[in-house]
Parts: sequence; structure tokens; C-alpha cells
Amino acid sequence: MDTSSENLALAASDGDAAAFSALLERHYDALFRFCFRLTGARDQAEDLTQDICAALPAKLASFRGEARFTTWLWRVAVNAAHDRRRRATTRVRHADGWGDWEKNRRAVISETAEAIDWLTQAMRALPEDLRDTLALVLDDTTHAEAAQILNISEGTVSWRISEAKKHLRALRASEDWP
Repeated sequence: MDTSSENLALAASDGDAAAFSALLERHYDALFRFCFRLTGARDQAEDLTQDICAALPAKLASFRGEARFTTWLWRVAVNAAHDRRRRATTRVRHADGWGDWEKNRRAVISETAEAIDWLTQAMRALPEDLRDTLALVLDDTTHAEAAQILNISEGTVSWRISEAKKHLRALRASEDWP
């Protein structure tokens, strides 16, 4: 006598591995065909079918035998396909704009690197006292700390920074810097 799929499902939900194996053997191909119709692509249908089969032992606990097993299984498959589509949509939505963001980030890095290279070269053209003072302040040293390091007054540090900026602006203007 052939055991019904409903009885196999109930037995499998109680942990009967042979019943579960028989259930998969009986319905795997039909489940794959249904998943193929849901997804429209062989690789996606294979993945979806495998996901369903992997989750089936836990899901069988909700099978009560009130409907045909295939009706219940198709509902599981439809829900799994919807979940998969939602996850894919969420990934696309979260990834949307990252390409532009990355391009902009790289452009900013490039512009910053160019500006640092220019400043490094331009600082060589400054008199030593202005260069030393500017280097300290650019390295996040306060004017008071720079004054102490250089053994000059804080006002002199401020004047030197002002003079260095004038020199750099003039140099930038002469080079047609953007």
C-alpha cells in the first residue's frame, strides 16, 4: 500500500528520516519545476529548490495535514520565492548609489592627493622660517605650541602663517591653479 504524501509529511514532522527522504524523492522534481516557473531561471530555481529542501524539516512542524501536502508545499515555495525577491530588492536598494559614491570618494581622494602634492612642492619655495611655522601648524600644532617649539612669540607664529598664505596664493595664481 502506498503511503500518502500527507502521512509521510506528518511522519517526517515527527522526525522520521525515511519518511522525509521518501517525501523529497516523490516531490523534488515537481518542486523544481514549480520553482523554475516562479523564478524563470534554472540557476535561481535550483537555489530556491535547495533552500526550500534545507528549510523543509523545520517547516514540516507547521504541516497539520488539513490540506494536501502539495498545496502546503507550493505555499512554502511561493513564500520562499517572495522572501528571495524581497532580499534581492533590498540588496539592490542598499547598493544603489554606492557606485556613484565610490567614484566621488575616489575623486575627492585624488583631488586631495593633488592638493597635498602641490602644497608640498610649493612649501619648498617658502623661506625656511615660514615653511617651518606652516609645517607645524599644518601638523595640528596650536600657535602657542608652535611658538614654544620655535622659540618665538605667538603673534609671530600668526604673522608667519599669514605671510605663508600670501606666498602660496601668489604662487597658485601664477600657475593658474583651479
